[in-house]
Amino acid sequence: MTAPVLPPAARTAGRIFVIALGACLLAVIAIAGWIGVRGAEAYGHVRAVQDGTSDAIAALSADPAAASTTLEGLAAHAAAARDLTSDPIWRLGESVPWIGPQLSAFATVAAGLDAVLTEGLTPIARSAGGLSLDALKPVDGRIDPAPLATIAEPARAGADAVARSSARIHAIDTVPLAGVVADAVRDADAQFAEVATATDALARAAALLPGMLGQDGPRTYLVIVQNNAEWRSLGGIAGAGVLLHTEDGVLTLSGTLSSTDFPSGFPDPVAPLSDEIVALFDTKPARYIQNTTQIPDFAVGAPLAAEMVRSETGLTVDGVLAVDPVVLSYLLDATGPVTVPTGDVLTADNAVSLLLNEVYFRYDKPADQDAFFSAAAGAVFDALARGTASPGDLVSALGQAGAERRLLLWSADPDEQLILADTTLAGPLPTTNDQTAQFGVYLNEGGGSKMSYYTHPSVQLAWNTCAPSETVAARSLTLTLTLESTAPADAATSLPPYLTADGAFGTAPGDSDVVGNIYLPTGYELTESSLSTGGGFGGGMHDGRQVLTLGVVLAPGASATATVTVRAVTGADHAEALVTPTADADLATTVSAGCGALG
Repeated sequence: MTAPVLPPAARTAGRIFVIALGACLLAVIAIAGWIGVRGAEAYGHVRAVQDGTSDAIAALSADPAAASTTLEGLAAHAAAARDLTSDPIWRLGESVPWIGPQLSAFATVAAGLDAVLTEGLTPIARSAGGLSLDALKPVDGRIDPAPLATIAEPARAGADAVARSSARIHAIDTVPLAGVVADAVRDADAQFAEVATATDALARAAALLPGMLGQDGPRTYLVIVQNNAEWRSLGGIAGAGVLLHTEDGVLTLSGTLSSTDFPSGFPDPVAPLSDEIVALFDTKPARYIQNTTQIPDFAVGAPLAAEMVRSETGLTVDGVLAVDPVVLSYLLDATGPVTVPTGDVLTADNAVSLLLNEVYFRYDKPADQDAFFSAAAGAVFDALARGTASPGDLVSALGQAGAERRLLLWSADPDEQLILADTTLAGPLPTTNDQTAQFGVYLNEGGGSKMSYYTHPSVQLAWNTCAPSETVAARSLTLTLTLESTAPADAATSLPPYLTADGAFGTAPGDSDVVGNIYLPTGYELTESSLSTGGGFGGGMHDGRQVLTLGVVLAPGASATATVTVRAVTGADHAEALVTPTADADLATTVSAGCGALG
């Protein structure tokens, strides 16, 4: 049987189809090759930028003039990566199913890197000129505020440019991306966020520090040293403090204050508190200076402390800072040991134990304890003013203290406070958004003792259900707080009476009386709660946040656990718990959990 013979027209059409199909295949191969070659080349440029960014930021802090050359080199790599991933053929590839989202994500990262360098970091470095950290080192007790003032505007413009790029990277949908591409985008997102945080901090510092250093006139600040041996929500009681005077960059200590300088509670609140705050904390934060850090919002508590100082001394302060002995230990890492008037040598290793525990074995009278506290803080600040710390070490110490929410700042100037408002330095309430669900775990000593030094808190945070296919309403989070007393079994007799409070407030000597306030993420629904010691939770609301209140009394060696579960109402895939900073620098003050992971 012979094969049928196609008519000439059919044979011609067949040849044309084969030729057309071959041409299409060749075009696809050519496009794929074009994209592949340019993609590989662009990837090399992107890696060069990513590998060099951290060093460039470090150089920007240490020597902006030298950093300019490094940043310009990275900018050339970023521009090349952007050009390689933005031509018409690449854009055409972005419309192809599956491969398109991969190409689009890569192009967005490349464009973002280019913007970060050309619109953000490089202009900041150029404007900084010869400014370096050494320029901020005190000379004869003075820090020249002028260099910082000159970079304030370009630093803000650069930080805003970086923030815009960071937001574009964060907005990339990783669901359709291949695993390796999705991981790369997440890494880029984290790096962009890190750069955005660093540049924003520089911009805020450049805007704030000249005024705070007295460039426009003298200023006086109240520096509260929180005592973590007796917990308050933000760290510890405000038991001692110093007055810091600044004028044209010159820093001097103009006095010290002790809780004994104030009446045993003002008869009436020095300022009105909201009904919500009174329901949770009574009026004590507005009547006792020790309790001004009990409200977990420094912008509320700091003005109360300032008003108490004004009422008692007639002095109006321009702002309030709060630190704790852990911060002093960080600063001592930068300054080296200092000698206090008593002859004691304060070091980074002994500051916490000496100020928060040993002092109570040495001095019986609260006034003597506070005096030692104030003298120690004054000695550290005096060393800083004399310029004994290396600028790099000092910036590192302050950065760590700020990140741990151990360094807090409130300004009486509304414009300055606006700059501070959404930073960790402002000590704000936990804030939940579409990316992060944020709890607050705030601890207070309810027995008037210093037994918080012997109490160990542990916070864990975990997502229970959060697979991508599940709806937001199916997601839930569980926070677990465990409190354990590490006090010696014979604490009632072996510890000084002032340290145990000796039963003065109704708690047996040696026991730790803890009042906890757990702030739930804004809008999240409470589904379950339990307390291992039995009983339930009190609570209320605070600026739109539901608050659960618990109280436990721990005998030496005892422990208690509180568990709280909430249902999600946002698409956040990250959760955090802000925890009261304690005397233990190794305990995290922010506990985090990615969706499905234990933080």
